[in-house]
Amino acid sequence: MSAAFAKVVPRLQKRQVSLSHRAIVTGLIFGVVAVYLAIVGILLLFHQRWIIVDTLSLGQAALIAVALCAGAATARREPGPVTPGLLLRSASAGALAGLLLAALAVAMMLLDLREIFISLSPQLLQMLSFELDPAWLGFAVLIAGAAALALLGALLLRIPASLRKALIIGFAAVGFFGIFQELIQLMMQFNDLIDAVRDAIYTWEGLTPEGAAAIFVLFAAGSAVWSRLRPATAVAHGHAGHSTGYTVRILLGILLLLLFPLLAGSYIGQVMMLVGLYTLMGMGLNLEVGLAGLLDLGFVAFFAVGAYATALLTADSPHAIAALSFWTAMPIAVLASVIVGVLFGIPVLGVRGDYLAVATMGLGEIVRVIVQSDMAAPLLAGAQGILQIPKPVLFGTELGDPVQLFYLTFVASAVAAYCAWRLENSALGRAWMAVRDDEDVAQALGINLVKVKLLAYGLGAAFAGLAGSIFAVMLTSIYPSSFQLLISINVLALIIVGGMGSLPGVVVGAIALVGLPELLREFGEYRYLFYGAALIIMMRIKPEGLWPSATRRRELRLAAGELVGDDDETGEEPEQQPAAAATQSAER
Repeated sequence: MSAAFAKVVPRLQKRQVSLSHRAIVTGLIFGVVAVYLAIVGILLLFHQRWIIVDTLSLGQAALIAVALCAGAATARREPGPVTPGLLLRSASAGALAGLLLAALAVAMMLLDLREIFISLSPQLLQMLSFELDPAWLGFAVLIAGAAALALLGALLLRIPASLRKALIIGFAAVGFFGIFQELIQLMMQFNDLIDAVRDAIYTWEGLTPEGAAAIFVLFAAGSAVWSRLRPATAVAHGHAGHSTGYTVRILLGILLLLLFPLLAGSYIGQVMMLVGLYTLMGMGLNLEVGLAGLLDLGFVAFFAVGAYATALLTADSPHAIAALSFWTAMPIAVLASVIVGVLFGIPVLGVRGDYLAVATMGLGEIVRVIVQSDMAAPLLAGAQGILQIPKPVLFGTELGDPVQLFYLTFVASAVAAYCAWRLENSALGRAWMAVRDDEDVAQALGINLVKVKLLAYGLGAAFAGLAGSIFAVMLTSIYPSSFQLLISINVLALIIVGGMGSLPGVVVGAIALVGLPELLREFGEYRYLFYGAALIIMMRIKPEGLWPSATRRRELRLAAGELVGDDDETGEEPEQQPAAAATQSAER
């Protein structure tokens, strides 16, 4: 008995040392994140913006989030009940993160660091010391507060999931209404009743304490009620009820999407229109990359062809070759994009992998250089661009307002989504997936690689040409500088973030990578930092995408060594392998 006890004790001690080491590493990581936010100026920028007026700034909320996450990350590594050791390690991680910030503040007091880091200003020092005198008392409060918040973060992981979800949704709602308060207040200027609600929860600087409390209670209670009702509804109605509820949620979402721009105004309509244009391009590139596996970094060339074709056919300009209406010019622009897409694909038919990405990027740059060249200037106007492109006219009404153009983009996206969905589930779609998985096997099964690849390039270009046509009438002028390589990269990024091969994923990716950065313009160039950080976090936490296709999800699970049966989330039977399906449906 004593011998067995002697063996167990060293193991327990070793485990405790390992857990303590992890807590220290976690605290250091979150402390470094907080110090980085302070050094680059984000923390001070956030501190100048109230979430709750005279109570909580966005900078203070960021520090609270860092401490809470430090404690939660420490506790997450130790499943099981709450123990004194767990609480101590969580609090230590938070205290260590606070200690690093306090050390930065002390260094700011003793050294002139502004020669190197201009953001380390006296205002930041006042923030970190909570404006207490002497300053070391504020630093002590900073460390103790970080430890207490980390302890709270650890406890949050041990409470019931429904309660934790309600609290998180409540605090997230307060943060959302506080961060986007200017935009929300502009949207609430409609009638006396909405004005009264706005005055009750807002001042012009942020949320009132009473308004923040009301928003928290409303969203937290709503989440708790929804969590209780949803399981009961699912049990009562079974699979049919689940399908009906899913359909109802989709219809409600579409209805809200259609009504929201009318209520929100022109700025939101402009942002939603940009999201729609990127969704159109994403659906086209998704055919090439997500289904056919053809990595295309020159996709912006098709977008440019659609825009220039529309401009040349409709503009009141010396460079115009016709005076057609938008509705006549748009199909011609789409056809021109398809032709260019097929011609674009011919030189790269035998290229695969990373070499294909480089080759397509080169072809896209060739198109941009030609447009800017002096040789093509008599036709395409060179760097001066094409001006005076008229707005579309529908039933005698000019679609000049961003909200009206959003509805045009929405209809175009809906039609494109239907076409893309039908293509994905057709014989051609199965052939694309077979080529994506293995070209040699697909060719051995009788799939015509030349035909399949050129169709992917041509049909993908059609979506981009349609987006370019709407883009031209949106701006009423186009320039070569509007069609940079970055557009292709952004479209590819939204497909990856949304989910490769997934049509809903394209929409979600466009909202995440196009819509949200547009709403964060007030944070200046820092929004690109958030953009990059979000991409990194996304690839670490959910590499399959925000809304992946069932096939992509299974592929990643198989790669990770997980057993895959029926799809747990959709309830669908496993799809047959693309190559096998191609033998039954693809033309030989």
